[in-house]
Amino acid sequence: MEEQHDSSTPLRLSKRMAELGLCSRREADEYIAKGWVKVDGEVVNVLGSKVLPEQHIELDPIARQIQDNRVTILINKPVGYVSGQAEDGYEPAVVLVQPENHWAGDTSGIRFSPVHFQGLAPAGRLDIDSVGLLVLTQDGVVAKTLIGENSQVEKEYLVRVSGHLKADGLRLLNHGLSLDGEALKPARVWWQNKDQLRFILKEGKKRQIRRMCELVGLQVVGLQRIRIGKVVLGELPRGQWRYLRNDETFA
Repeated sequence: MEEQHDSSTPLRLSKRMAELGLCSRREADEYIAKGWVKVDGEVVNVLGSKVLPEQHIELDPIARQIQDNRVTILINKPVGYVSGQAEDGYEPAVVLVQPENHWAGDTSGIRFSPVHFQGLAPAGRLDIDSVGLLVLTQDGVVAKTLIGENSQVEKEYLVRVSGHLKADGLRLLNHGLSLDGEALKPARVWWQNKDQLRFILKEGKKRQIRRMCELVGLQVVGLQRIRIGKVVLGELPRGQWRYLRNDETFA
């Protein structure tokens, strides 16, 4: 949702562009420096320039085309891959984005190009021993939607567990637990079947679900992310990837 501002308060142009969903702040700085941004019809190419909320901001067609050509890729991450940079000898999930792993069921209509490798970054994390939906994107707007500090996008998981749930454990999983000295946001958690829980969260602390379960007497033996916002894992096979379609949005 666009923030509301006092109409008399100037804002950094890059910040305002990000708020309007034109691009990320980093991308905005790049476009400003290249002279690809107009404010009320005039080119503004000085970084740090400020604008009033009511002023009209326009991207040059070159910048709009760059934005339109940025891709977002969905991977069904297997166990044994990390979300971001390689660590402890484990490869990052981005190495799976190869033509041979491109899902035959991809209906995006986007033709694979080597430029789609450039600048791909994970928008959120999925632990090395977890599987399911992982988002890699070149698009700063998508990244902000999913991992920005004000993100309200839901993430849904199927979680196989063992152990004995405390008497009030299910209530605590829904609301009442703290991690790292901070109270967790309310979640939605219920039994999917006798050994599997379904979690819906709006935050993503490191190993959050596993740590939540430990606090109520359970151990996670399998974790799969099946949805991020409005985008579902669906039939995407493990270890394969597809493009986000133009008609799909997370929020």
